[in-house]
Amino acid sequence: MLLLCLLSLLLATHAQQLRLSLNTVTRFDSSSSSFEVPPQDQLSISIALCSPSTPPRVIISTDDLDVHEVILKDGFGLFTGSFENGGVIALDGLSPGASFELGLSTNGPLHEIVSRDPLFGDSTNNQAILFSHPFAFPPPTPPPQFPNYTLPAANATLPDPPSSLPNLTLIVSQTSNSPLLRTSCFLNSSAVKAEGKIINSSSWLRSPEDGWRTEYLLAGLEPQTNYTAFIIQDDYKVSGPIYFFTKSTSFQCTLVHSLPYCPATSYSIPLSPPSTSIGQFPIYDTTSLPRQLQDTFIRTLQNFTVALSTFACGRDFYSPVVGCEECQKEYRKWLCTVVFPRCTEPSPGNPDFVVWDSSLNGVVNAQLPGSQTVVSALLPMPSSSTQTPFMNQAYMKLLPCIETCTSVDRACPPFLQFRCPNSMFNGAASYGFGYMDGGGLDGRWGGGVVDSAQDGWGNVWCNAG
Repeated sequence: MLLLCLLSLLLATHAQQLRLSLNTVTRFDSSSSSFEVPPQDQLSISIALCSPSTPPRVIISTDDLDVHEVILKDGFGLFTGSFENGGVIALDGLSPGASFELGLSTNGPLHEIVSRDPLFGDSTNNQAILFSHPFAFPPPTPPPQFPNYTLPAANATLPDPPSSLPNLTLIVSQTSNSPLLRTSCFLNSSAVKAEGKIINSSSWLRSPEDGWRTEYLLAGLEPQTNYTAFIIQDDYKVSGPIYFFTKSTSFQCTLVHSLPYCPATSYSIPLSPPSTSIGQFPIYDTTSLPRQLQDTFIRTLQNFTVALSTFACGRDFYSPVVGCEECQKEYRKWLCTVVFPRCTEPSPGNPDFVVWDSSLNGVVNAQLPGSQTVVSALLPMPSSSTQTPFMNQAYMKLLPCIETCTSVDRACPPFLQFRCPNSMFNGAASYGFGYMDGGGLDGRWGGGVVDSAQDGWGNVWCNAG
């Protein structure tokens, strides 16, 4: 009843109602606050603030008695309902001079907050690899069956990307204390100062489960700076935000990406910059990565696949849960973290890490003793390390997540005798324990302190491949 009274008051104050068009987004300013909705069986109405404002009250009437209030969150609101006899939209409390968009659609909302977020790959002191939210997924590949146990080649190639790609726009700005509105019209406005320069963008499939994303190579960033990233899809749909930070000016490692045999590898590795670059953007790919490293990976995976293929791999002979394709997939992911170690540095907001000591047993990298703060699995590597054959300087290694190892152990036949280290016997010297699976009981599924290898705030806890 209160909403009905408020609506009546608003309509009496603003007698002139603007008629809205179907399947169209229209922009208005604060001088417009009352709108007529045309008759329609089912409509999606979306509201997006385009400038900072006191959150207005949005009242929608679908007939004389059915009145609803739409609560705006992050500048966005959505209502879906039947308007058989038409309806009314009224706004109250919009700040003077503020603007907004209204979208009416008979086929789902025109404005939308995408459920999946963009993804942070990694950064150097002035560069970053970012990925959009997934926009398509490849068709499932049937598992190999008896008697044909054909597994993917070690030097795999990616399938062709979808023929129809969405229109995606990356928006990166320095993180501020005031939160940004999650609306495309605000993010494209002068209120948001875009940072960085996109050197290259292309479709990339990190895994079939993760789906197709657009990969962005971003340059021109400031060292030790916090950034916020959004993706705008098809003009009105918004994904994000995610947050990340750049490394210090002393950070010397180089980004690597676009390795079809390690599709999820998109981070810094302990190599000096390559002699060639993409638009003055030094980054490694299959054309510039040292041949010795690539050959080591491919030969190792080839030999493993040959050994695996001697077993009856089809699910009809091996397991009703997993087959040899899962075993090879998990081994590939684990091998990527071993052959291409990830280097990093402590983040400004989380500078501490567990100092591994060979005399200690039961070390869990995820937390300092007696602390509730989650820390990354870091290990200082000396310049004489055998894991830096192409870089004669010390670096900070982000250890692989122990889950990359235990996933292989769970998916592979026992005859391969693949085993993972135990945290009670110095396993924390080579793996990060306690993040996704529990650190106290090795191999226990779940029970970690963060349930993921990285979060949306730019923290990367361990290397998940």
